[in-house]
Amino acid sequence: MKLAFLSGKGGVGKTLVSTNFARLIPEAVYLDCDVEEPNGAIFLKPQIEQVLEVKVLNPEPLLEKCQGCRRCVAFCKFYALAYVGQLMVFPELCHACGGCWTLCPAEALQAKERVIGKIELGRSGELLTRVGLMNPGEATGVPIIKQLLRELPPEKMVVIDCPPGSGCAVLESLKEADFAVLVAEPTTFGLHDLEMVCELVRFYQLPAGVVINKQTEERVEVEAFCARHQLPVLGKIPYQAKTAALYGAGKLIVDEDPEARQLFAKIVETVMEVATIETDRHLKR
Repeated sequence: MKLAFLSGKGGVGKTLVSTNFARLIPEAVYLDCDVEEPNGAIFLKPQIEQVLEVKVLNPEPLLEKCQGCRRCVAFCKFYALAYVGQLMVFPELCHACGGCWTLCPAEALQAKERVIGKIELGRSGELLTRVGLMNPGEATGVPIIKQLLRELPPEKMVVIDCPPGSGCAVLESLKEADFAVLVAEPTTFGLHDLEMVCELVRFYQLPAGVVINKQTEERVEVEAFCARHQLPVLGKIPYQAKTAALYGAGKLIVDEDPEARQLFAKIVETVMEVATIETDRHLKR
């Protein structure tokens, strides 16, 4: 089963939940798809066994062939091409669709490989890790996420730590998921972001549940929202100074705090139970 961990924005606790969750599942695979700012490795501290470059194909102009028709410039919706006296290419803006060199009647563009990032394959105890890292200045990390999701071991549980928000990178990281764990904080802004990410999983018709992080007794807006929309609450992580201190020190709370380990073990049990039921129900529709 592939579980995607989502949040409407950064700082909610998505990586806290996903890394501690993954630690408690024997021989699972943890994917850090937040390729712009991956931080799962800070807590899991994997031993890196292999590093893979991620490459894309970008256009390279053959100026001696270019006839100045500007057909490629008109086609590109990402403004990666311009014609100012001669054809110019801005590779950082290119989304590697290949349309420009396919359309060119003079064959004045050729495909050239360019490295946009890397994937670190490692191991943290029994946990396999795959961490994607995008090079600074790149326009999109989607090709890295696509490579992260390739050839996953079918017999293993996969924990997908998605990017925050609801952009293209999030959509890509959801494509292989069977169930979504939505991490939310019980504030007005947290509720707004939860509503946004709920729309996203509904678009994919993906079964989902909610883990509430930084829970306090007086804030119940998120729980009320879940009740109205028949979203199961998979667990509540109380707001505690010791949790923040351990997290700030780059430590997994399930390794350091027996009470937290017991809490997360219950969350794992609940997630697996609900995900199995909801996934079966979804497949029968």
